Amino acid sequence: MNRLSVTIITYNEEGNIRNCLESVKWADEIVIIDSGSQDKTVEISKEYTSKVFINPWPGHYQQKNFAIDKTTNLWVFSIDADERATPELRKEIEGVLINPLFDGYLFPRKNYFLGKWMRHGGWYPDHVLRLFRKDKGRFGGINPHDKVIIDGGKVGVINTPIVHLTYRNFFQYIAKQHAYTTISAKEIVKRRGKKIKVGQLTLIGRFFTKFLERYIWKMGFLDGLHGLIAAIAASYFAFVKYAKVWELTEERK
Repeated sequence: MNRLSVTIITYNEEGNIRNCLESVKWADEIVIIDSGSQDKTVEISKEYTSKVFINPWPGHYQQKNFAIDKTTNLWVFSIDADERATPELRKEIEGVLINPLFDGYLFPRKNYFLGKWMRHGGWYPDHVLRLFRKDKGRFGGINPHDKVIIDGGKVGVINTPIVHLTYRNFFQYIAKQHAYTTISAKEIVKRRGKKIKVGQLTLIGRFFTKFLERYIWKMGFLDGLHGLIAAIAASYFAFVKYAKVWELTEERK
C-alpha cells in the first residue's frame, strides 16, 4: 500500500483539532501548518505529530500548498480541522491506496449546519477533491474557496463521505462569512480590476439568484427551517460580497 501524508492547516482550533487528529492518526505522516494560534492548538497537535510548523498566513490555497511541500510521501490527504475521517472512510482510502487507478479522488461531504445534517440546498454531496498524488495536484482557485487542481491526471470518486462540522452556532457562521466575503471581494477586485462594475441590478440579482438556487432549484426547503436559514444567509452574503467589491472599486477611484 502507498504511504499517506495527512495535511491540516490551523488557527485557534483547540476545540476541533484533537477530534480531527484522532480521526486520522492511522496515517503514516501528519503535517500541521499553524498560522500563529493563540490557544492550545499547537500544544495539542504536538501530541500527535512532530511535524508542526508555524507559517504566517499567506492565504488559504497558499497555506495548503505550503503544507504539501512539507510532506514526505507521494499521496496526500488534505483535511480541515473541523472535518473528520470516519473508520469507514479510512477503510476505503486504504483500499484505494493499495492500487490507485486515479491521480486524485473526490469525496462527498456530510455537512452539519447548526447541528443538522443538511441533505439539500447544495450542501450534499458537496464533492471535494482531497486525496491526490502531490506530483499531480496542487491547491488553486480563488481564496477563500481553495480547491485541488489535478494537472494532466485522472480523477476518481470515493463513496464514503468526510464529516464536516461547519459551525458551532449562528454567531460563528455570521462572523466567518463576513471574513470570507472580505477575502473574496479583495480577490475579485485584484483579479478583475477595472473590468468589474457593480450596480443596483448586480446586488439585487446576486441576492435573489442565490436564494432561488439554494432554496428552490437545489431544494433547500426540504431541510425545513435550517434550509430556509441557510438559503437566506447565503443570499445575504452573496449581496455583501459584491457590496464590498463595489466599495473597494469606489475606493480605487
